[in-house]
Amino acid sequence: MKRPLIIALVAAGAMLAGPSAQAAFITYFGEDLNNSANVPLSSTPNADAAESSFLGSLSGVGTEDFESFATGTSAPLNLTFPGFGGSSLSATLTGDGRIKTVSEGSAYFGRYSVSGTNTWRANATGDDGFGVDFGQDIAAFGFYGIDIGDFGGQLLINFNLSSGGIHQETVPHTVGSGGSTDGSVFYFGAIATSEDFLFTSLDFDLVEGPQTDIFSFDNMTIGELEQVTPVPTPGTLVLFASGLLVAGSMLWRRKRSDSGN
Repeated sequence: MKRPLIIALVAAGAMLAGPSAQAAFITYFGEDLNNSANVPLSSTPNADAAESSFLGSLSGVGTEDFESFATGTSAPLNLTFPGFGGSSLSATLTGDGRIKTVSEGSAYFGRYSVSGTNTWRANATGDDGFGVDFGQDIAAFGFYGIDIGDFGGQLLINFNLSSGGIHQETVPHTVGSGGSTDGSVFYFGAIATSEDFLFTSLDFDLVEGPQTDIFSFDNMTIGELEQVTPVPTPGTLVLFASGLLVAGSMLWRRKRSDSGN
């Protein structure tokens, strides 16, 4: 007779546990492995699916694909994200790297573009990565990574929060060795779960393996809070959990009353 109440309490407990352990970001990831420094992947279904899922959680956002830059252009770069907030947003990319042009259907030491011919080719030398400064609050960021981690490096992203402090995300890509994952492609996206985790800039760093790595980024997308598809807030979860408790309690009383008759 007490089972309905027990079930309701378990469900409510799970809901109530969520906000106290709330993740800073909802993340999206898909990876397609390769093992060629000269031949690019003909398709990237896993990475593309992650991008589609990320974009499906946003509305009206735009993407910087680096096609407007001349090959060899180095930082600082003035990035443009069309569609941002109904207009566009300019951001500044700084750090060690340059625009690399690789003809379609070919790869340059495992690096190539996922659309068009241009990518941002970055160097990773110790803690010297690169960063993007948006100059205002941002809620979502996604990108393609190409040829990352094939020499043992692990990519880290530091989100510089508007509220102060830094939140770090480790991109869960495959870590290879000696070029074993040359030319692999992944997509990684992150969306802030609340205003507490909005960020104004971010930094990319590679925890190096045995050798310094060079890799490419393409198709960066950003979104502001108003462009994020609404998700349940902690307050909503608590109210929902409370409703489960009430419903379970009423159901238990009703069952008890019926059994008494």
